[in-house]
Amino acid sequence: MDGGVALDSLELARYIVEVIADQKGEDVLLLDLEDVSLIADYFVIGGVTSSRQAKAVIEEIKLGIKQSFDIRPLGVEGQADTGWVLMDYGGVIVHLFTPEMRAYYDLEGLWREARIVMRML
Repeated sequence: MDGGVALDSLELARYIVEVIADQKGEDVLLLDLEDVSLIADYFVIGGVTSSRQAKAVIEEIKLGIKQSFDIRPLGVEGQADTGWVLMDYGGVIVHLFTPEMRAYYDLEGLWREARIVMRML
């Protein structure tokens, strides 16, 4: 990053939404959790249709954020072939789901009090 300027969580979250959309992710949702949770500032929830697509999206997010902002995820949970992956970027947590796993975990329902910042279908 230039001159030590801190990256805003919303800027990072919007960048991630764009990466997922560019990789043909489906129904990408950006939720503002600042007023409802201490877990993170934002959740990015995206749909993928296969483990191959999930792997591509994960790698593109990691590579793009590292190259653009020199940031690495604090942690990655789950596996592309299980239908769910979580990437922790501190203020931004990314969830990638297959349709079945997204319905099962229902994060939109669980965090229904969070404000929707943007949605890309």
